[in-house]
Amino acid sequence: MVSRREFLQATAAAAAIAAASGLGPLGRAAAQQKLAQSDILRFDPLGTLTILHVTDIHAQLMPLHFREPSINLGVGPARGQPPHLVDAEFRAHFKIAAGSADAFALTSDDFVALAKTYGRMGGFDRVATLVKAVRAERGDDKVLLLDGGDTWQGSWSSLQTKGQDMVDVMSALKTDAMVGHWEFTLGAERVKEIAESAPFAFLAQNIRDREWNEPVFPPRKVFAKGGVKVAVIGQALPRTAIANPRWMFPDWEFGIREEEIQKQVDEARGEGAAVVVLLSHNGFDVDKKLASRVKGLDIILTAHTHDAMPGLIRVGDTVLVGSGSHGKFVSRLDIATKDGKVSDIRFKLMPVFSDAIAPDADMAALISKVRAPYAADLAKEIGRTDSLLYRRGNFNGTFDDLICEAMLEQRDAEIALSPGFRWGGTLLPGDAITWEAITNATAMTYPNCYRNEMTGAQLKEILEDVADNIFHPDPYFQGGGDMVRIGGMGYAIDVGKPMGSRISGLTHLKSGQPIDAARKYVVAGWASVNEGTQGPPIWDVVRTHVAARKTVSIRPNDAVKVSGA
Repeated sequence: MVSRREFLQATAAAAAIAAASGLGPLGRAAAQQKLAQSDILRFDPLGTLTILHVTDIHAQLMPLHFREPSINLGVGPARGQPPHLVDAEFRAHFKIAAGSADAFALTSDDFVALAKTYGRMGGFDRVATLVKAVRAERGDDKVLLLDGGDTWQGSWSSLQTKGQDMVDVMSALKTDAMVGHWEFTLGAERVKEIAESAPFAFLAQNIRDREWNEPVFPPRKVFAKGGVKVAVIGQALPRTAIANPRWMFPDWEFGIREEEIQKQVDEARGEGAAVVVLLSHNGFDVDKKLASRVKGLDIILTAHTHDAMPGLIRVGDTVLVGSGSHGKFVSRLDIATKDGKVSDIRFKLMPVFSDAIAPDADMAALISKVRAPYAADLAKEIGRTDSLLYRRGNFNGTFDDLICEAMLEQRDAEIALSPGFRWGGTLLPGDAITWEAITNATAMTYPNCYRNEMTGAQLKEILEDVADNIFHPDPYFQGGGDMVRIGGMGYAIDVGKPMGSRISGLTHLKSGQPIDAARKYVVAGWASVNEGTQGPPIWDVVRTHVAARKTVSIRPNDAVKVSGA
């Protein structure tokens, strides 16, 4: 990141101006003057090899706000360890000054005020500027650009083009290799079509054909960069067939396949690889456990759980890198080798502050081109928000609450269930709720909003099942998502208890009565993994609700009581 001295200078300048101007345009301009592109790029190079990593872009081509979580609970060995630290604890661990650009980029504290100071982040034309600058500094033959997946899904244009807009952009960026997760919800045929024609490698050592147990995609690729051989092993989300609809890729099996990873490492070493990288979409805790069990991995570029960390996490001889999401960061690793193996690694998490980085003209033109057919619709204002609307954390965010509120009213339901997704931008109080903002939080290939009946016992069972998926003490049994978001119902959760006994105190909020295990309740929800789910797409449900309200105001959700953390 930018040096600590520079960040503290920026903080002091912004704070002084903020006192006089209420964090208005002058304060923002002053902060951005301190956050120069040259500062973001400044790096003391090492060795002959540079690896750049981006991940979990979720098809976000434009600058945006994205608030990091205020709740990120770790269980078992992960409790109280990075990345399961937020706000003050996170700042203390990584020595980040409150109110600094680092604090804004990496935590949720004072988000609205700091957003007015530091502006938006991301934008793929800015990412392209950073990538091209590093290549110009080091030379193309020394730089490897890797993408951790969840790239082709998450926007209206990516949905309409079946991911082609993102494939075009990542190709233009000269990506070397990627892995997948949400990509698979485009369907097996479409993913294979792209993987076989794209100029980058699509890797996945852990995906097998169900009938013959043969690899569906190449497990690894060896690159010659900086005079050394770099083996990149691909790892797709192991639980894709559970987290997403199996019927979209019925002939594929996933899984961690730890022994196969070890085999890939050993074979790569035997072929002369001096650097072995796992390009992973496992999620951080899974990768941390894996690093303790698979020998010979130099680097794990982790993804899926959207963790952004300004420091390397070491497990034995392996370093783990968390590069965040939504285009907010680009990770840079410079690597020195000696006697055919890694001797040193130097790391920087480069923040993509949109106002501080000049957009790359070629990438800006391409982005404009791929968005052009949808630009007018995306810009349409549906309503406005008086509240901070965000979606990130183990439990309901306010954008999730808005979606639940829409389902309760538009589908005439007593209880609403919304999936614990982490993708979608943040809106500040006073922002327009555009069609783009709605679809950034809902654009997916199985969006139907169902309406049916469930008993109280079934509702508890759903919560218990999801809670075990998140808070199981063994990372290999975790799916890496967040708790299902609930509208119209409250509950208590003890994350330290075992499966089946974490959830209690289910309450129907409108009546104030306990949820009756035997009674049937009208429930609305979306993103069902069941084929043939009926109902309007969730984006239409939300659009109708926002248009009717005109101005949205969401109170903080206190209906979930958490203990055992």
